[in-house]
Amino acid sequence: MAVRDTSKKPYLQDEDDKIKIGLDLPIRRDSELDGFFASTSTTIEAVKNNIRNLLQTNEGERLFQPNLGLNLRGLLFEHIKSENLIAVEDAILDRFELWLPFVQVRDIKIDTIESNQVVGANEIRVKILFNITQDPNTLDSVTLNFSDGSTINSESSVGGGGY
Repeated sequence: MAVRDTSKKPYLQDEDDKIKIGLDLPIRRDSELDGFFASTSTTIEAVKNNIRNLLQTNEGERLFQPNLGLNLRGLLFEHIKSENLIAVEDAILDRFELWLPFVQVRDIKIDTIESNQVVGANEIRVKILFNITQDPNTLDSVTLNFSDGSTINSESSVGGGGY
């Protein structure tokens, strides 16, 4: 009887460095190649960029795609209650189902921080733990910080997943 080798990851093992999957964010010129943009070379990097792009886009901002994105920056100027955060989690899950159906969201954490230094200065931190549907054993996460200073910081874990 044949034994199936499940240790291989056919969807995430991108072994050819010369094949690029998508543009890396933020868009910039690649230092190695003259005249080309920096690109991602693994599937998981491309998926992380897709997640960041979806979360940072305001609904209606993209031409001919009025349903793309979420209005997460708008939360900074609202009174944030637990009901609002649950609605935001539901909206994120709905948008993932529509725009990123190949991504399975394992956990969403939304933290709010009110700065004591500046009255009314808010920050929202969104952490998403996910895996690609075709490879459920590989977990990874993306963290985005939205602040009313219009700066968006982005972090992501490397490899083994978790927060």
